[in-house]
Amino acid sequence: MTGSDEFRPSRRGVLGFALAGAVTAGLGTRAAQAARIATKARIVVIGAGAGGTALVNRLVQRLDGAQIILIDPRPQHYYQPGLSLVAAGLKPAGYVVSRTSEWLPSGVTLVAEAAVAIDPVGKSVSTENGQKLEYDFLVVAPGLVLDHDAIEGFSLDMVGKDGIGALYAGPDYAAKTWQAAWKFTEEGGIGLFTRPETEMKCAGAPLKHTFLIEDIASRSGARGRYEMHYACPQTALFSVPIVAEKVRMLFGQRAVATHYGHTLKSIDPGRKTARFETAATDPATGELVKSTAEMPYDYLHVIPPQRAPAVIRQSGLSWADKWTDQGWVECDMKTLRHLRYPEIFALGDVAGVPKGKTAASVKWQVPVIEDHLVAAIEGREGTAIYDGYTSCPLITRVGRAMLVEFDYHNNLVPSFPGVIAPLEELWISWLMKEVALKATYNAMLRGRA
Repeated sequence: MTGSDEFRPSRRGVLGFALAGAVTAGLGTRAAQAARIATKARIVVIGAGAGGTALVNRLVQRLDGAQIILIDPRPQHYYQPGLSLVAAGLKPAGYVVSRTSEWLPSGVTLVAEAAVAIDPVGKSVSTENGQKLEYDFLVVAPGLVLDHDAIEGFSLDMVGKDGIGALYAGPDYAAKTWQAAWKFTEEGGIGLFTRPETEMKCAGAPLKHTFLIEDIASRSGARGRYEMHYACPQTALFSVPIVAEKVRMLFGQRAVATHYGHTLKSIDPGRKTARFETAATDPATGELVKSTAEMPYDYLHVIPPQRAPAVIRQSGLSWADKWTDQGWVECDMKTLRHLRYPEIFALGDVAGVPKGKTAASVKWQVPVIEDHLVAAIEGREGTAIYDGYTSCPLITRVGRAMLVEFDYHNNLVPSFPGVIAPLEELWISWLMKEVALKATYNAMLRGRA
């Protein structure tokens, strides 16, 4: 296919949509205008998160007569981009919680069970209560799992106590995280912030939490009586080099000490210490030297390793030669279609692609899967391309953020070039994150963005 044959939507991303105030954009407009297609196709979607919910809403608008089944055992839907705000005391836990059923249109059957097995050869999904659901097309969008057990000495019942936070674990844990973080911002001490070695959803979240807690502490009771440490297994603070350098500069300005090559392995809550496996290059030999290091804390933010759910890792759908410890789904990075099972698509966090574990990424992935799935029903080839669009409203202070948008190639792809500079700390970028983004997210769930 040639460049002129590919359909590439407008670069106004999920945040651009919010600012513009449009009801539909890019592929969304095409979906609304397209004629409904008569079909008896059986479509099963695993996961009622942002991706799965948005996709079934769009498919109902496109298809007439399809059997669309959505599998997810959790009755609540979580607006995960809001967890960072909850963990900084800026929003209550209820801000990110709604009911899954509220977002589903008629024409979609919700199976409120966990998927426990996928047979990609026999084209069926089995659920925990013994249902066997056969499909013509399968979309796997179950999100990911947080491997808290990988951190020795840590358990979720510690969150909110003795200076321990873990905002990724859900709304209630994000609220408890603020309890622990608030004490640090009032009393001071050593703040220790971590991120995992694995791929992770919203890789900017550890940085946001670090920036927010430092900012709040600088204006609260702990002013002048705290120190900040950020420990990461990587050799850079962000996957996009120009953004990594900007964050490094901001950390320097705000006296946040960075510890590269540090992977959190265990904690000792009684002694308030964290143990890291460290990796550094020996300047004399050039060899990688591994060791361990212990660091004290008064406030510790834990982000565990993240992996594909067991149902995915046990299904034979994962990459055999990439991310082998994590199990992300093998798929074409442009179409999100499985490379060995063309009737299967991967959506959202579970997709084994170089970028794209954010809600903004889902906004661009959903229309691509819709395009190729509908095309397959019609017996033709789809043309839509996902180019790795990922957006991170990187909060740096209460009231300030950088609107960072990029693609597979680490190119900055701003929605409003010349209007919003992506590497400047701006109030309008904060406003998008704190106010406008949720409305955009909700429109996406309805299949309208």
